[in-house]
Amino acid sequence: MPGRRVLVLALVLALPCAGQNHREEAERIMRATPVIDGHNDLPWQLLGRFNNQLGLPEANLTLLAGTHTNIPKLRLGHVGGQFWSVYVPCETQNKDAVKRTLEQIDVVHRMCALYPDTFACVVDSAGIRQAMSSGKVASLIGMEGGHSIDSSLGVLRTFYLLGARYMTLTHSCNTPWADNWLVDTGDEPARHHGLSAFGKMVLEEMNRLGMIVDLAHVSVETMKMVLTLSKAPVIFSHSSAFSLCQHRRNVPDDVLRMVAATGSLVMVNFYNAYVTCRDTATLSDVADHMDHVKKVAGAQSVGFGGDYDGVPGVPTGLEDVSTYPALVAELLARNWTEAEVKMALAENLLRVFEKVEEVKVALRGTAARETPIALEELDGTCRTNYGYTDGAGTARLPPAVLALALLLSLLS
Repeated sequence: MPGRRVLVLALVLALPCAGQNHREEAERIMRATPVIDGHNDLPWQLLGRFNNQLGLPEANLTLLAGTHTNIPKLRLGHVGGQFWSVYVPCETQNKDAVKRTLEQIDVVHRMCALYPDTFACVVDSAGIRQAMSSGKVASLIGMEGGHSIDSSLGVLRTFYLLGARYMTLTHSCNTPWADNWLVDTGDEPARHHGLSAFGKMVLEEMNRLGMIVDLAHVSVETMKMVLTLSKAPVIFSHSSAFSLCQHRRNVPDDVLRMVAATGSLVMVNFYNAYVTCRDTATLSDVADHMDHVKKVAGAQSVGFGGDYDGVPGVPTGLEDVSTYPALVAELLARNWTEAEVKMALAENLLRVFEKVEEVKVALRGTAARETPIALEELDGTCRTNYGYTDGAGTARLPPAVLALALLLSLLS
């Protein structure tokens, strides 16, 4: 048996070498194709810790401590593109959501202005490619929750002009026009069974503008309705696979198949509660979710959506944004090809974004949607009713007209 013991010993000694080779390969791939991550909440940390005062010494992004994200960590992690979340909580709905969102957008723009050697604020796929070729972090703005627009198509368009390039249709609360994931837990009632008539107009306007639709946080009915109606592919900016962790923030397999059919994208979340449905998780558990999305929807449907600086617990091995290469090494160890890894790192998101831009061009002659939401559909008392007269708003239309509008939207 001495020969067998020698063989076993040789195999054991080879394992660390194999792991090192995967890491070196991951670093090589990511130098050419850095990761574009779908969701990072650093702006929320800057608000909570410094009240958005970026000039404070302790807010220096090169030295920033106690966060998942700072400039040295981004460099180590080969982050080439980042959607910075301009999240504001659901408690701002019907209050100061628009103001708060504007302030968070301002923070992202000031990050780019203060650190021009690191961040380049961009608004399109060509800008992402240019920033990455220059060795900068292409910085994009994602609105996390439809409550940020206060049910106004005009506000939606204005946020687009200010650089917002995706909007998550809900956060963890219904809007007056879309249902969120808590509907599926029974913690909130279904108000619309997906989107209301006004919600469909929001979707149409996002397609017309060239703003990516994000379905993280929405109910399953909302997911399916949007995937059916949207003229452009959509993303889940930070969601995982429901089959592996039965949390309602995750994406069920039947929806994953719709993702594949529409050329859409699931950017896998790293939050422990969405990865294992427990307080702890490992890098390997996240790789399991990426494997599952790949198996059900194809390699063209997988991306990275770490949710760093927005969650209280991340997996062992994925402690901060410097650790993306370790996850890529794990995928390589699981026999992902270099082409598949590059797709997940950046190419899938770029493809989706470019298709969204193509739809924008195709809709260039389409007029902006102008019909306001009906006043009685809005909640809260902190608003005036200027402009509202009898017949102004979607809910004031006769039922037959609403039915016809719904039919036309389903047939288009």
